[in-house]
Amino acid sequence: MGEILGIGVTHYPGLIQPDEQMAGLLSRTLDSDQVPAELKNPARWPERMRQEWADPVAAAKEHRRRLVGGFRRAREALDAFRPDFVVIFGDDQYENFREDGVPSFCIFAHEAIDSHPYARARAGGANVWGEGTDTVIHTKGHHAGASYLAANLLKADFDVSYAYRMRYENGLPHAFINTLLYLDYDRNGFPYPVVPFHVNCYGSSVIAKRGSTAHLTGEADPTLVDPPGPNPGRCFDIGGAVARILADSPWRVALIASSSWSHAFLTPKNHYLYPDNAGDRARFDELASGKLSRWRDLTTETIEDAGQQEFLNWVCLGGAMTALKREPEIIDYVESYIFNSDKCFAVFRP
Repeated sequence: MGEILGIGVTHYPGLIQPDEQMAGLLSRTLDSDQVPAELKNPARWPERMRQEWADPVAAAKEHRRRLVGGFRRAREALDAFRPDFVVIFGDDQYENFREDGVPSFCIFAHEAIDSHPYARARAGGANVWGEGTDTVIHTKGHHAGASYLAANLLKADFDVSYAYRMRYENGLPHAFINTLLYLDYDRNGFPYPVVPFHVNCYGSSVIAKRGSTAHLTGEADPTLVDPPGPNPGRCFDIGGAVARILADSPWRVALIASSSWSHAFLTPKNHYLYPDNAGDRARFDELASGKLSRWRDLTTETIEDAGQQEFLNWVCLGGAMTALKREPEIIDYVESYIFNSDKCFAVFRP
């Protein structure tokens, strides 16, 4: 019988950048003509947002301190568990899946993959580790485990896709490679094989908005709306099936959900300036009180209204941990206004 560890983290791109660069994230949004001119005045912002913006570099340092602390504790749990491989529920933002095909779910069964995490860095962009743009991260895969999982999900009537290689020119999409960079923030190495489990979180925005901020830069076609991704109920159910299948396997497996929660650039009701903090607090209260089954009843409309598209990765984990009757151990919940998204860290121990 297999053993399962659950972990929830973020793959927030800003953590790669030095504090001074992270502090400038909101400035790019303020340059967009999608933000009403009167709301570019900090006097119109929520009080806590004004407090962060008063000294954004200091706020970035504190944001980093808490995120790095969360990753270190998650890594401690991972090392204590010593998995045979890890499955990462992660999204794709116009990286591996583009106009030629966007599956709801896709499991990658590969033996190894090389990634270039800084190849798309903005001109002059630096990273907090001082690593060069030509840096290559070699990641082991687990073909047998991935194939076993895909085969058994298909037998259970979940129409998952599978692939033996990435189409993305830089290797693992950022949801996956950032997770590994941060779980190895102290650069001690990451020895565990990885099975990427793609979830089409971005749905109606994945092509139309290039899975990111094309709508803020004028590069998106405002008349184009893509079909939706899988609904929360389906994500919850497939997470439960993943847990049951791997619990019957011969392996020790860590299931990792990687995402921030509400994203400012996906929240038009806040004019893309800050995330839906109230919506995220509601999800956090459900997590902390062990009421994860409520996530199954969320709707796509609720998720998109709150800018919580990436939260579907956590819904998959929630379904898995509910199936195993696991209680969460909250590591940290990090709320922010100027750093695009709220983040959560949690562990579900066997």
